Amino acid sequence: MNYLEVYNEWIENPYFDDETKQELKGIKDDDNEIKERFYKSLEFGTAGLRGVIGAGTNRMNIYTVRKATQGLANYIIKAGKSDKGVAIAYDSRHMSPEFADEAALCLNANGIKAYVFESLRPTPELSFAVRELDCVAGINVTASHNPPKYNGYKVYWEDGAQITPPNDVGIMAEVSAVSDWNTVKTMDKAEACEKGLYNQIGKEIDDKYIEALKSQVIHWDAIKEMGDKITVVYTPLHGTGNIPARRVLEEIGFKNVYVVPEQELPDGDFPTVSYPNPEAAEAFELALKLAKEKDADIVLATDPDADRLGVYVKDEKSGEYLTLTGNMSGSLLAEYELSQRKERDGSLPSDGKLIKTIVTSNLADAVAANYNIDVIECLTGFKYIGQQILGFEQTGVGEYLFGFEESYGCLIGTHARDKDAIVATMALCEAAAYYKTQGKTLWDVMLDMYDRYGYYKDGIQSVTMEGMEGLEKIQNIMDELRNNPPKEFCGYKVLAFRDYKKDTITDLTTNEVKPTGLPESNVLYFDMSDNAWMCVRPSGTEPKIKFYYGVVGESLDDAEAKSKAMGEAVSKFVDAL
Repeated sequence: MNYLEVYNEWIENPYFDDETKQELKGIKDDDNEIKERFYKSLEFGTAGLRGVIGAGTNRMNIYTVRKATQGLANYIIKAGKSDKGVAIAYDSRHMSPEFADEAALCLNANGIKAYVFESLRPTPELSFAVRELDCVAGINVTASHNPPKYNGYKVYWEDGAQITPPNDVGIMAEVSAVSDWNTVKTMDKAEACEKGLYNQIGKEIDDKYIEALKSQVIHWDAIKEMGDKITVVYTPLHGTGNIPARRVLEEIGFKNVYVVPEQELPDGDFPTVSYPNPEAAEAFELALKLAKEKDADIVLATDPDADRLGVYVKDEKSGEYLTLTGNMSGSLLAEYELSQRKERDGSLPSDGKLIKTIVTSNLADAVAANYNIDVIECLTGFKYIGQQILGFEQTGVGEYLFGFEESYGCLIGTHARDKDAIVATMALCEAAAYYKTQGKTLWDVMLDMYDRYGYYKDGIQSVTMEGMEGLEKIQNIMDELRNNPPKEFCGYKVLAFRDYKKDTITDLTTNEVKPTGLPESNVLYFDMSDNAWMCVRPSGTEPKIKFYYGVVGESLDDAEAKSKAMGEAVSKFVDAL
Protein backbone atom coordinates (compact mmCIF):
# COMPACT_ATOMS: atom_id res chain seq x y z
CA MET A 1 0.00 0.00 0.00
CA ASN A 2 1.11 3.56 -0.62
CA TYR A 3 1.19 6.11 2.18
CA LEU A 4 -2.33 7.43 1.49
CA GLU A 5 -3.81 3.93 1.60
CA VAL A 6 -2.10 3.25 4.93
CA TYR A 7 -3.33 6.62 6.24
CA ASN A 8 -6.91 5.74 5.30
CA GLU A 9 -6.58 2.30 6.89
CA TRP A 10 -5.66 3.89 10.22
CA ILE A 11 -8.74 6.13 10.01
CA GLU A 12 -11.10 3.30 9.06
CA ASN A 13 -9.74 0.31 11.03
CA PRO A 14 -11.66 -0.18 14.33
CA TYR A 15 -8.36 -1.33 15.94
CA PHE A 16 -7.22 2.29 16.26
CA ASP A 17 -8.82 4.49 18.91
CA ASP A 18 -10.89 7.62 18.28
CA GLU A 19 -8.23 9.99 19.62
CA THR A 20 -5.74 8.67 17.08
CA LYS A 21 -8.28 8.98 14.28
CA GLN A 22 -9.13 12.56 15.21
CA GLU A 23 -5.45 13.51 15.17
CA LEU A 24 -5.09 12.01 11.70
CA LYS A 25 -8.24 13.66 10.37
CA GLY A 26 -6.72 16.96 11.42
CA ILE A 27 -3.98 16.57 8.76
CA LYS A 28 -6.24 15.36 5.92
CA ASP A 29 -5.40 18.37 3.76
CA ASP A 30 -1.62 18.25 4.41
CA ASP A 31 -0.24 15.70 1.95
CA ASN A 32 3.37 16.25 3.00
CA GLU A 33 2.55 15.63 6.67
CA ILE A 34 0.61 12.49 5.75
CA LYS A 35 3.56 11.29 3.69
CA GLU A 36 6.07 11.91 6.50
CA ARG A 37 3.90 9.97 8.94
CA PHE A 38 3.08 7.04 6.67
CA TYR A 39 5.67 6.68 3.90
CA LYS A 40 7.40 4.01 6.01
CA SER A 41 7.14 2.23 9.33
CA LEU A 42 9.21 3.59 12.18
CA GLU A 43 12.33 1.51 11.81
CA PHE A 44 13.20 -0.92 14.58
CA GLY A 45 16.97 -0.77 14.34
CA THR A 46 19.83 -2.09 16.40
CA ALA A 47 19.08 0.60 19.01
CA GLY A 48 15.32 -0.09 19.00
CA LEU A 49 12.85 2.67 18.15
CA ARG A 50 13.22 6.44 18.22
CA GLY A 51 10.95 8.98 16.62
CA VAL A 52 8.57 11.90 16.92
CA ILE A 53 5.52 11.27 19.12
CA GLY A 54 2.28 11.17 17.15
CA ALA A 55 -0.14 9.04 15.15
CA GLY A 56 1.19 7.14 12.15
CA THR A 57 3.42 4.23 11.20
CA ASN A 58 6.50 6.49 11.21
CA ARG A 59 5.80 7.89 14.67
CA MET A 60 6.13 6.86 18.32
CA ASN A 61 2.70 5.90 19.63
CA ILE A 62 1.05 3.10 21.59
CA TYR A 63 0.57 1.08 18.42
CA THR A 64 4.16 1.18 17.19
CA VAL A 65 5.30 0.40 20.75
CA ARG A 66 2.93 -2.56 20.94
CA LYS A 67 4.06 -3.84 17.56
CA ALA A 68 7.73 -3.67 18.57
CA THR A 69 6.92 -5.46 21.82
CA GLN A 70 4.96 -8.17 20.02
CA GLY A 71 8.01 -8.83 17.87
CA LEU A 72 10.20 -8.97 20.97
CA ALA A 73 7.74 -11.33 22.66
CA ASN A 74 7.70 -13.61 19.61
CA TYR A 75 11.51 -13.73 19.66
CA ILE A 76 11.62 -14.52 23.40
CA ILE A 77 9.06 -17.31 22.99
CA LYS A 78 10.92 -18.84 20.03
CA ALA A 79 14.14 -18.69 22.05
CA GLY A 80 12.42 -20.77 24.74
CA LYS A 81 12.91 -18.10 27.40
CA SER A 82 9.38 -16.95 28.10
CA ASP A 83 9.67 -18.23 31.67
CA LYS A 84 12.05 -15.34 32.42
CA GLY A 85 10.70 -11.83 32.77
CA VAL A 86 11.44 -8.46 31.17
CA ALA A 87 12.45 -5.38 33.18
CA ILE A 88 10.99 -2.05 32.03
CA ALA A 89 12.09 1.50 32.88
CA TYR A 90 11.18 4.92 31.52
CA ASP A 91 12.31 8.53 31.67
CA SER A 92 10.63 11.93 32.03
CA ARG A 93 9.49 12.32 28.43
CA HIS A 94 5.92 12.73 27.28
CA MET A 95 4.13 9.39 27.03
CA SER A 96 7.00 7.47 28.66
CA PRO A 97 4.86 5.92 31.46
CA GLU A 98 2.12 5.08 28.95
CA PHE A 99 4.55 3.44 26.52
CA ALA A 100 6.12 1.46 29.38
CA ASP A 101 2.72 0.10 30.38
CA GLU A 102 1.77 -0.71 26.79
CA ALA A 103 4.97 -2.71 26.42
CA ALA A 104 4.39 -4.51 29.71
CA LEU A 105 0.79 -5.43 28.89
CA CYS A 106 1.74 -6.73 25.45
CA LEU A 107 4.36 -8.97 27.07
CA ASN A 108 1.82 -10.04 29.68
CA ALA A 109 -0.71 -10.97 27.00
CA ASN A 110 1.98 -13.23 25.56
CA GLY A 111 2.49 -14.92 28.93
CA ILE A 112 5.72 -13.09 29.80
CA LYS A 113 6.18 -11.39 33.16
CA ALA A 114 7.06 -7.69 33.25
CA TYR A 115 8.89 -5.89 36.06
CA VAL A 116 8.04 -2.20 35.69
CA PHE A 117 9.68 0.55 37.74
CA GLU A 118 7.15 2.48 39.84
CA SER A 119 8.45 5.81 38.50
CA LEU A 120 11.15 7.14 36.22
CA ARG A 121 14.65 5.66 36.56
CA PRO A 122 18.02 6.17 34.83
CA THR A 123 19.10 3.91 31.97
CA PRO A 124 21.98 2.28 33.86
CA GLU A 125 19.63 1.16 36.63
CA LEU A 126 17.51 -0.61 34.02
CA SER A 127 20.64 -2.41 32.82
CA PHE A 128 21.41 -3.33 36.43
CA ALA A 129 17.85 -4.55 37.04
CA VAL A 130 17.90 -6.91 34.05
CA ARG A 131 20.77 -8.85 35.59
CA GLU A 132 19.67 -8.47 39.19
CA LEU A 133 16.20 -9.92 38.43
CA ASP A 134 17.59 -12.58 36.06
CA CYS A 135 15.44 -11.28 33.21
CA VAL A 136 15.67 -12.39 29.61
CA ALA A 137 15.42 -8.79 28.37
CA GLY A 138 14.87 -5.17 29.29
CA ILE A 139 13.00 -2.26 27.74
CA ASN A 140 13.84 1.36 28.39
CA VAL A 141 11.43 4.02 27.16
CA THR A 142 13.64 7.03 26.46
CA ALA A 143 14.85 9.26 23.66
CA SER A 144 17.98 10.21 25.58
CA HIS A 145 18.90 13.83 24.75
CA ASN A 146 16.59 14.38 21.76
CA PRO A 147 14.22 17.39 21.67
CA PRO A 148 10.87 17.15 23.53
CA LYS A 149 8.85 15.95 20.54
CA TYR A 150 10.77 12.64 20.50
CA ASN A 151 10.53 9.43 22.45
CA GLY A 152 12.18 6.05 22.03
CA TYR A 153 12.33 2.41 23.00
CA LYS A 154 15.60 0.59 23.69
CA VAL A 155 15.85 -3.18 24.05
CA TYR A 156 18.36 -4.96 26.30
CA TRP A 157 19.21 -8.64 26.45
CA GLU A 158 19.86 -10.86 29.47
CA ASP A 159 23.48 -9.73 29.91
CA GLY A 160 22.20 -6.20 30.63
CA ALA A 161 23.58 -4.67 27.43
CA GLN A 162 21.59 -3.34 24.52
CA ILE A 163 20.94 -6.02 21.92
CA THR A 164 23.83 -7.09 19.69
CA PRO A 165 24.17 -9.80 17.02
CA PRO A 166 22.57 -12.26 16.67
CA ASN A 167 19.75 -11.13 18.97
CA ASP A 168 19.35 -7.69 17.38
CA VAL A 169 18.92 -9.16 13.90
CA GLY A 170 16.53 -11.82 15.19
CA ILE A 171 14.37 -9.31 17.07
CA MET A 172 14.33 -6.89 14.12
CA ALA A 173 13.13 -9.74 11.88
CA GLU A 174 10.33 -10.63 14.28
CA VAL A 175 9.21 -6.99 14.54
CA SER A 176 9.21 -6.66 10.73
CA ALA A 177 7.17 -9.86 10.44
CA VAL A 178 4.29 -8.33 12.43
CA SER A 179 2.21 -7.10 9.49
CA ASP A 180 -1.34 -7.43 10.86
CA TRP A 181 -2.19 -5.02 13.68
CA ASN A 182 -4.89 -7.41 14.88
CA THR A 183 -2.22 -9.99 15.82
CA VAL A 184 -0.65 -7.57 18.31
CA LYS A 185 -1.73 -8.67 21.78
CA THR A 186 -2.53 -6.68 24.89
CA MET A 187 -4.53 -7.22 28.06
CA ASP A 188 -6.22 -5.41 30.93
CA LYS A 189 -3.75 -4.13 33.53
CA ALA A 190 -5.84 -5.21 36.53
CA GLU A 191 -6.04 -8.73 35.14
CA ALA A 192 -2.30 -8.78 34.45
CA CYS A 193 -1.56 -7.71 38.03
CA GLU A 194 -3.99 -10.30 39.44
CA LYS A 195 -2.26 -13.07 37.46
CA GLY A 196 1.19 -11.99 38.65
CA LEU A 197 2.28 -11.00 35.15
CA TYR A 198 2.60 -7.25 35.81
CA ASN A 199 4.98 -6.54 38.69
CA GLN A 200 6.06 -3.17 40.07
CA ILE A 201 9.64 -2.67 41.25
CA GLY A 202 11.39 0.21 42.98
CA LYS A 203 13.16 0.71 46.31
CA GLU A 204 14.76 -2.74 46.61
CA ILE A 205 16.45 -2.39 43.21
CA ASP A 206 17.36 1.25 43.98
CA ASP A 207 19.15 0.22 47.17
CA LYS A 208 21.11 -2.58 45.49
CA TYR A 209 22.07 -0.32 42.59
CA ILE A 210 23.41 2.41 44.89
CA GLU A 211 25.39 -0.14 46.90
CA ALA A 212 26.91 -1.45 43.67
CA LEU A 213 28.07 2.07 42.83
CA LYS A 214 29.53 2.69 46.27
CA SER A 215 31.56 -0.51 46.00
CA GLN A 216 33.60 1.20 43.26
CA VAL A 217 34.96 3.94 45.55
CA ILE A 218 38.76 3.73 45.86
CA HIS A 219 39.61 6.64 48.17
CA TRP A 220 37.16 6.78 51.06
CA ASP A 221 39.96 8.51 52.96
CA ALA A 222 40.12 11.40 50.50
CA ILE A 223 36.34 11.84 50.56
CA LYS A 224 36.37 11.85 54.35
CA GLU A 225 39.05 14.55 54.32
CA MET A 226 37.63 16.68 51.51
CA GLY A 227 33.92 15.83 51.42
CA ASP A 228 33.01 19.12 53.09
CA LYS A 229 35.60 21.14 51.14
CA ILE A 230 34.52 20.19 47.60
CA THR A 231 31.57 22.13 46.19
CA VAL A 232 29.53 20.46 43.47
CA VAL A 233 26.81 21.96 41.27
CA TYR A 234 24.62 19.40 39.53
CA THR A 235 21.70 19.48 37.11
CA PRO A 236 19.60 16.52 35.96
CA LEU A 237 18.22 18.62 33.05
CA HIS A 238 14.63 17.76 34.05
CA GLY A 239 15.42 14.05 33.77
CA THR A 240 16.00 10.90 35.81
CA GLY A 241 19.33 11.63 37.50
CA ASN A 242 18.21 13.90 40.33
CA ILE A 243 17.43 11.37 43.06
CA PRO A 244 20.15 8.74 42.45
CA ALA A 245 22.96 11.26 41.82
CA ARG A 246 22.18 13.24 44.96
CA ARG A 247 21.70 10.08 46.99
CA VAL A 248 25.02 8.48 46.10
CA LEU A 249 26.98 11.70 46.65
CA GLU A 250 25.35 12.21 50.05
CA GLU A 251 25.88 8.61 51.13
CA ILE A 252 29.60 8.58 50.30
CA GLY A 253 30.17 11.88 52.11
CA PHE A 254 29.93 14.96 49.90
CA LYS A 255 28.32 17.74 51.93
CA ASN A 256 28.13 20.66 49.50
CA VAL A 257 26.05 19.53 46.53
CA TYR A 258 23.78 22.14 44.96
CA VAL A 259 21.14 21.18 42.42
CA VAL A 260 19.98 23.74 39.84
CA PRO A 261 16.44 24.42 41.12
CA GLU A 262 14.97 25.38 37.73
CA GLN A 263 16.05 22.00 36.28
CA GLU A 264 15.56 19.76 39.29
CA LEU A 265 12.11 18.31 38.63
CA PRO A 266 11.23 15.94 35.76
CA ASP A 267 9.57 17.74 32.85
CA GLY A 268 9.07 16.33 29.35
CA ASP A 269 8.98 19.82 27.88
CA PHE A 270 12.54 20.53 29.09
CA PRO A 271 11.47 24.17 29.52
CA THR A 272 14.88 25.65 30.36
CA VAL A 273 16.71 24.22 27.33
CA SER A 274 15.89 23.76 23.67
CA TYR A 275 17.99 20.60 23.54
CA PRO A 276 18.55 18.64 26.80
CA ASN A 277 22.04 17.53 25.85
CA PRO A 278 25.00 17.85 28.25
CA GLU A 279 27.25 18.27 25.21
CA ALA A 280 25.54 21.62 24.48
CA ALA A 281 26.81 24.79 26.17
CA GLU A 282 23.22 26.00 26.54
CA ALA A 283 22.46 23.11 28.91
CA PHE A 284 24.99 24.50 31.40
CA GLU A 285 23.90 28.16 31.49
CA LEU A 286 21.92 27.90 34.71
CA ALA A 287 24.38 25.49 36.30
CA LEU A 288 27.33 27.78 35.61
CA LYS A 289 25.44 30.74 37.05
CA LEU A 290 24.87 28.77 40.25
CA ALA A 291 28.48 27.54 40.22
CA LYS A 292 29.77 31.11 40.27
CA GLU A 293 27.46 31.95 43.16
CA LYS A 294 28.63 28.93 45.17
CA ASP A 295 32.27 29.01 43.97
CA ALA A 296 31.91 25.39 42.86
CA ASP A 297 34.86 23.14 42.09
CA ILE A 298 32.99 20.98 39.62
CA VAL A 299 29.79 21.40 37.56
CA LEU A 300 27.94 18.31 36.34
CA ALA A 301 24.94 17.65 34.10
CA THR A 302 23.31 14.34 33.24
CA ASP A 303 21.11 13.90 30.18
CA PRO A 304 17.42 12.98 30.68
CA ASP A 305 18.02 9.22 31.01
CA ALA A 306 21.24 9.75 33.03
CA ASP A 307 23.59 7.61 31.02
CA ARG A 308 25.80 10.51 29.85
CA LEU A 309 27.59 13.11 31.96
CA GLY A 310 28.71 16.61 30.93
CA VAL A 311 31.42 18.30 32.98
CA TYR A 312 32.83 21.76 33.66
CA VAL A 313 35.76 22.23 36.04
CA LYS A 314 37.19 25.36 37.62
CA ASP A 315 40.58 26.69 36.59
CA GLU A 316 41.88 28.27 39.79
CA LYS A 317 44.37 30.45 37.91
CA SER A 318 41.82 32.23 35.74
CA GLY A 319 38.73 31.61 37.86
CA GLU A 320 36.93 30.40 34.73
CA TYR A 321 34.92 27.21 34.32
CA LEU A 322 36.23 25.09 31.47
CA THR A 323 34.36 22.32 29.72
CA LEU A 324 35.68 18.79 29.54
CA THR A 325 34.57 16.99 26.40
CA GLY A 326 33.55 13.35 26.67
CA ASN A 327 37.01 12.41 25.43
CA MET A 328 38.63 14.55 28.10
CA SER A 329 36.48 13.46 31.04
CA GLY A 330 36.67 9.83 29.95
CA SER A 331 40.46 9.95 29.64
CA LEU A 332 40.75 11.72 32.99
CA LEU A 333 38.63 9.05 34.67
CA ALA A 334 40.66 6.33 32.96
CA GLU A 335 43.85 7.92 34.33
CA TYR A 336 42.35 8.15 37.82
CA GLU A 337 40.93 4.62 37.93
CA LEU A 338 44.03 2.94 36.50
CA SER A 339 46.56 4.91 38.53
CA GLN A 340 44.72 4.54 41.82
CA ARG A 341 43.86 0.88 41.35
CA LYS A 342 47.53 0.25 40.64
CA GLU A 343 48.54 2.21 43.73
CA ARG A 344 45.99 0.45 45.92
CA ASP A 345 46.57 -3.09 44.68
CA GLY A 346 50.27 -2.84 43.90
CA SER A 347 49.73 -3.75 40.25
CA LEU A 348 47.05 -3.98 37.59
CA PRO A 349 45.80 -7.33 36.23
CA SER A 350 48.07 -8.71 33.52
CA ASP A 351 45.04 -9.26 31.29
CA GLY A 352 43.36 -5.96 32.18
CA LYS A 353 41.60 -4.15 29.34
CA LEU A 354 40.52 -0.61 28.53
CA ILE A 355 37.73 -0.60 25.97
CA LYS A 356 36.83 2.32 23.74
CA THR A 357 34.89 2.90 20.55
CA ILE A 358 36.56 3.61 17.22
CA VAL A 359 35.53 7.29 17.35
CA THR A 360 36.99 7.84 20.81
CA SER A 361 40.18 9.83 21.44
CA ASN A 362 43.57 8.23 20.97
CA LEU A 363 44.49 9.86 24.27
CA ALA A 364 42.93 6.75 25.78
CA ASP A 365 45.53 4.61 24.01
CA ALA A 366 48.33 6.74 25.44
CA VAL A 367 46.92 6.40 28.98
CA ALA A 368 46.54 2.63 28.61
CA ALA A 369 50.07 2.27 27.22
CA ASN A 370 51.43 4.11 30.25
CA TYR A 371 49.92 1.45 32.50
CA ASN A 372 50.73 -1.49 30.18
CA ILE A 373 47.04 -2.12 29.59
CA ASP A 374 45.67 -3.44 26.30
CA VAL A 375 43.13 -1.35 24.41
CA ILE A 376 40.20 -3.01 22.68
CA GLU A 377 38.42 -0.97 20.00
CA CYS A 378 34.80 -1.65 19.17
CA LEU A 379 32.09 -0.10 17.03
CA THR A 380 30.22 3.01 18.15
CA GLY A 381 27.61 2.17 20.74
CA PHE A 382 28.18 1.22 24.35
CA LYS A 383 26.49 -2.14 23.77
CA TYR A 384 29.68 -3.29 22.07
CA ILE A 385 31.63 -2.47 25.23
CA GLY A 386 29.06 -4.52 27.14
CA GLN A 387 29.56 -7.32 24.64
CA GLN A 388 33.29 -7.35 25.39
CA ILE A 389 32.61 -7.58 29.14
CA LEU A 390 30.31 -10.56 28.51
CA GLY A 391 33.07 -12.18 26.46
CA PHE A 392 35.51 -11.83 29.37
CA GLU A 393 33.00 -13.52 31.67
CA GLN A 394 32.23 -16.34 29.27
CA THR A 395 35.84 -17.15 28.38
CA GLY A 396 37.56 -16.30 31.65
CA VAL A 397 40.12 -14.35 29.63
CA GLY A 398 40.42 -10.58 30.10
CA GLU A 399 39.45 -8.28 32.96
CA TYR A 400 37.46 -5.14 32.39
CA LEU A 401 39.11 -2.08 33.95
CA PHE A 402 37.42 0.85 32.22
CA GLY A 403 35.42 1.66 29.13
CA PHE A 404 34.19 4.85 27.51
CA GLU A 405 33.04 6.53 24.34
CA GLU A 406 33.45 10.11 23.17
CA SER A 407 29.78 10.98 23.62
CA TYR A 408 30.08 11.52 27.39
CA GLY A 409 29.52 7.88 28.32
CA CYS A 410 31.62 5.62 30.53
CA LEU A 411 31.26 2.67 32.89
CA ILE A 412 33.19 2.04 36.08
CA GLY A 413 32.59 -1.48 37.36
CA THR A 414 30.44 -4.16 35.75
CA HIS A 415 27.21 -3.70 37.73
CA ALA A 416 25.63 -2.39 34.51
CA ARG A 417 26.38 -3.03 30.85
CA ASP A 418 25.54 0.42 29.59
CA LYS A 419 27.14 3.78 30.18
CA ASP A 420 26.38 5.10 33.64
CA ALA A 421 26.35 8.83 34.41
CA ILE A 422 25.50 8.21 38.07
CA VAL A 423 28.67 6.20 38.74
CA ALA A 424 30.62 8.72 36.63
CA THR A 425 29.24 11.56 38.79
CA MET A 426 30.38 9.72 41.89
CA ALA A 427 33.82 8.92 40.47
CA LEU A 428 34.56 12.43 39.21
CA CYS A 429 33.67 13.88 42.61
CA GLU A 430 35.87 11.26 44.26
CA ALA A 431 38.71 12.13 41.88
CA ALA A 432 38.25 15.83 42.67
CA ALA A 433 38.53 15.05 46.38
CA TYR A 434 41.63 12.87 45.93
CA TYR A 435 43.47 15.40 43.78
CA LYS A 436 42.50 18.19 46.15
CA THR A 437 44.47 16.36 48.85
CA GLN A 438 47.44 16.86 46.53
CA GLY A 439 46.67 20.53 46.00
CA LYS A 440 45.39 19.98 42.45
CA THR A 441 42.14 20.66 40.65
CA LEU A 442 40.74 18.41 37.93
CA TRP A 443 41.88 20.99 35.37
CA ASP A 444 45.42 20.78 36.76
CA VAL A 445 45.30 17.02 36.29
CA MET A 446 44.08 17.43 32.72
CA LEU A 447 47.01 19.73 31.94
CA ASP A 448 49.40 17.23 33.55
CA MET A 449 48.01 14.55 31.25
CA TYR A 450 48.55 16.72 28.16
CA ASP A 451 52.13 17.40 29.22
CA ARG A 452 52.76 13.68 29.71
CA TYR A 453 50.85 12.16 26.79
CA GLY A 454 50.49 14.90 24.15
CA TYR A 455 47.97 17.62 23.35
CA TYR A 456 45.16 15.53 21.89
CA LYS A 457 42.20 17.45 20.54
CA ASP A 458 39.11 15.70 19.23
CA GLY A 459 36.06 17.15 17.52
CA ILE A 460 32.75 16.18 15.99
CA GLN A 461 30.41 17.75 13.48
CA SER A 462 26.86 16.45 13.30
CA VAL A 463 25.02 17.51 10.16
CA THR A 464 21.22 17.16 10.38
CA MET A 465 19.46 16.10 7.19
CA GLU A 466 15.79 15.36 7.85
CA GLY A 467 13.18 13.64 5.71
CA MET A 468 13.55 11.52 2.60
CA GLU A 469 15.82 14.03 0.87
CA GLY A 470 18.08 14.11 3.89
CA LEU A 471 18.44 10.33 3.89
CA GLU A 472 19.41 10.43 0.23
CA LYS A 473 22.08 13.08 0.81
CA ILE A 474 23.55 11.15 3.73
CA GLN A 475 23.80 8.09 1.51
CA ASN A 476 25.42 10.15 -1.27
CA ILE A 477 28.08 11.42 1.14
CA MET A 478 28.88 7.90 2.31
CA ASP A 479 29.01 6.61 -1.28
CA GLU A 480 31.36 9.38 -2.37
CA LEU A 481 33.80 8.77 0.48
CA ARG A 482 33.58 5.00 0.13
CA ASN A 483 34.10 4.89 -3.63
CA ASN A 484 36.57 7.78 -3.85
CA PRO A 485 38.48 7.92 -0.55
CA PRO A 486 40.65 11.05 -0.37
CA LYS A 487 44.42 10.64 -0.47
CA GLU A 488 44.82 13.86 1.50
CA PHE A 489 42.56 15.79 3.84
CA CYS A 490 43.20 19.16 5.50
CA GLY A 491 46.89 18.91 4.68
CA TYR A 492 47.28 15.45 6.22
CA LYS A 493 48.22 12.45 4.12
CA VAL A 494 45.70 9.60 4.36
CA LEU A 495 47.73 6.52 5.33
CA ALA A 496 45.00 3.92 5.68
CA PHE A 497 41.29 3.66 4.91
CA ARG A 498 38.96 1.48 6.96
CA ASP A 499 35.58 0.47 5.55
CA TYR A 500 33.67 -1.33 8.28
CA LYS A 501 30.84 -2.16 5.91
CA LYS A 502 33.20 -4.09 3.66
CA ASP A 503 35.36 -5.28 6.61
CA THR A 504 38.53 -3.91 5.01
CA ILE A 505 41.52 -1.85 6.08
CA THR A 506 43.46 -0.64 3.06
CA ASP A 507 47.04 0.57 3.50
CA LEU A 508 47.22 3.36 0.91
CA THR A 509 51.03 3.17 0.83
CA THR A 510 51.35 -0.55 0.09
CA ASN A 511 47.75 -1.29 -1.06
CA GLU A 512 47.73 -4.17 1.41
CA VAL A 513 44.19 -5.07 2.51
CA LYS A 514 43.27 -6.78 5.78
CA PRO A 515 40.03 -7.26 7.73
CA THR A 516 38.84 -4.85 10.42
CA GLY A 517 37.81 -7.74 12.65
CA LEU A 518 34.64 -5.91 13.71
CA PRO A 519 30.97 -6.50 12.74
CA GLU A 520 29.64 -4.95 9.55
CA SER A 521 28.69 -1.30 10.00
CA ASN A 522 28.25 1.65 7.68
CA VAL A 523 31.31 3.47 9.00
CA LEU A 524 34.39 4.88 7.25
CA TYR A 525 37.67 5.72 9.02
CA PHE A 526 40.75 7.53 7.73
CA ASP A 527 44.12 7.17 9.51
CA MET A 528 46.27 10.17 8.62
CA SER A 529 49.77 11.49 9.13
CA ASP A 530 50.82 13.18 12.39
CA ASN A 531 48.39 11.00 14.36
CA ALA A 532 45.39 12.76 12.81
CA TRP A 533 42.24 10.81 11.94
CA MET A 534 38.67 11.18 10.73
CA CYS A 535 35.66 8.88 10.98
CA VAL A 536 32.30 9.27 9.22
CA ARG A 537 29.05 7.50 10.08
CA PRO A 538 25.31 8.08 9.80
CA SER A 539 23.64 8.32 13.21
CA GLY A 540 21.71 5.22 14.20
CA THR A 541 19.13 7.22 16.17
CA GLU A 542 18.79 10.63 14.50
CA PRO A 543 18.60 12.03 10.92
CA LYS A 544 22.26 13.04 11.00
CA ILE A 545 25.63 12.20 9.52
CA LYS A 546 28.51 12.54 11.95
CA PHE A 547 32.12 13.45 11.27
CA TYR A 548 34.55 12.65 14.09
CA TYR A 549 38.16 13.77 13.95
CA GLY A 550 41.27 14.08 16.07
CA VAL A 551 44.62 15.85 15.98
CA VAL A 552 47.66 16.11 18.23
CA GLY A 553 49.27 19.52 18.80
CA GLU A 554 52.45 20.87 20.36
CA SER A 555 50.41 22.93 22.84
CA LEU A 556 46.78 23.62 23.71
CA ASP A 557 46.67 26.53 21.26
CA ASP A 558 48.32 24.51 18.51
CA ALA A 559 45.91 21.61 19.00
CA GLU A 560 42.96 24.03 18.98
CA ALA A 561 44.11 25.59 15.72
CA LYS A 562 44.61 22.21 14.05
CA SER A 563 41.21 21.00 15.21
CA LYS A 564 39.51 24.17 13.96
CA ALA A 565 41.13 23.72 10.55
CA MET A 566 39.92 20.11 10.42
CA GLY A 567 36.38 21.20 11.25
CA GLU A 568 36.43 23.83 8.51
CA ALA A 569 37.66 21.24 6.02
CA VAL A 570 34.75 18.96 6.95
CA SER A 571 32.24 21.80 6.41
CA LYS A 572 33.69 22.60 2.99
CA PHE A 573 33.53 18.95 2.00
CA VAL A 574 29.83 18.65 2.97
CA ASP A 575 28.90 21.93 1.28
CA ALA A 576 30.59 20.85 -1.94
CA LEU A 577 28.43 17.74 -2.32
